[in-house]
Amino acid sequence: MTASPSITIGPLARAQGAVVLPGSKSISNRVLLLAALSNGKTTLKNLLDADDTQVMRNALRKLGVSVTDQPNQVCVIEGCGGHFPVRDADLFMGNAGTAIRPLTAALAMQGGDYRLSGVPRMHERPIQDLVDGLRQVGAKITYELQEGYPPIQIGAAPIKITDIVKVRGDVSSQFLTALLMALPLVAKEPIRIEVIGELISRPYIDITLKLMSRFGVKVICPDAQSFIIPPKISDQVYSSPGELLVEGDASSASYFLALGAIGAGPVKVLGVGSNSIQGDVAFADALAKMGANITATDESIEVSGVSNSSGKLKGITLDCTEIPDAAMTLAVVALFAEGQTRLNNIASWRVKETDRIAAIATELRKLGAAVEEGADYITVEAPAKLADWKSPASGIDTYDDHRMAMCFSLAAFGPNALKINDPNCVAKTFPAYFAEFAKIVS
Repeated sequence: MTASPSITIGPLARAQGAVVLPGSKSISNRVLLLAALSNGKTTLKNLLDADDTQVMRNALRKLGVSVTDQPNQVCVIEGCGGHFPVRDADLFMGNAGTAIRPLTAALAMQGGDYRLSGVPRMHERPIQDLVDGLRQVGAKITYELQEGYPPIQIGAAPIKITDIVKVRGDVSSQFLTALLMALPLVAKEPIRIEVIGELISRPYIDITLKLMSRFGVKVICPDAQSFIIPPKISDQVYSSPGELLVEGDASSASYFLALGAIGAGPVKVLGVGSNSIQGDVAFADALAKMGANITATDESIEVSGVSNSSGKLKGITLDCTEIPDAAMTLAVVALFAEGQTRLNNIASWRVKETDRIAAIATELRKLGAAVEEGADYITVEAPAKLADWKSPASGIDTYDDHRMAMCFSLAAFGPNALKINDPNCVAKTFPAYFAEFAKIVS
């Protein structure tokens, strides 16, 4: 990724148009791994082409899987039937949580020797709850530097499941996703997984379960905290669906839907709609509560300004447990709302690409907003009047976090030009973001 010092945008007044969304990151990295573990060839269409999905593709290639990129976001994968051909590999996972966590679990089932590492921030992102879950079934995993964090070493070890597998769900849903995807490979008998405590980001687990079903493994959910993996019928557990179309990214949709509200619209996003399997489509419901005009079809969502008599959005209090990524967008949308916006149950922000609660609070204050942050919440109030808006000469810092850059692009609808530092960090999930943004606001 080539660093760009900064870009300056705005002040902007109007947004209108349509955008075709890139493929969902969450779906893309899950189906890449499932296709690799399957029996047969899988053609993935509208697969996200970004840093995080290239990390997964490159790791699978190093493990001996045939992964062929074709034009127009098509990728063809020759599945390995659950057994990676390469049994000893050193894998660099960048800062891709959706890649390192499920791959760690799958590799622990392989009986090989593997090392997984990433960028410095990845080595600050927790993985202990997943490792603890894997150790319960006999996996041999050691920490190379700091207990509970990558880099990790996975050693060959016999997997033996004699009891319920327990995993915490209150730090990241990716730990449960990783166990759900990997344990079918060794399920000689039914395997029961139980979540300890709260399960955050439940919609992401639903994505996992629906995609596993597409690849032939149907998990039973007797209650909200329990998951039963069926015993495998043959050595080849997952079977290719042949072709699979990746939905547009609902998290990325949030920026354009917000533009349609604060920039009068209409702005339409194509590739995700009311029948999406992604929880972040609920961002549109949050915008509607703030007073935005929303129209949804099965494959699109459109926002056309605001219906409130004041012509402005109104602040809301929202439980963001199920939309942690899209909720970041609401924190910046609050700059254009009357009254306070409070976002609750966002503790997971602190262990993402950066400490997102601290980062968003810092950057919003630079613009003149009144912000209060807690362990798991943030409150935002817009500058009281236009003269109170600030234009920081140093710019908005993005912390090498793609979502910080995309969220704060919305602040260019304030009264001042806005400088955003390191805009190319969006390459993690949406390399063309600022080009698409320019089409909508120009």
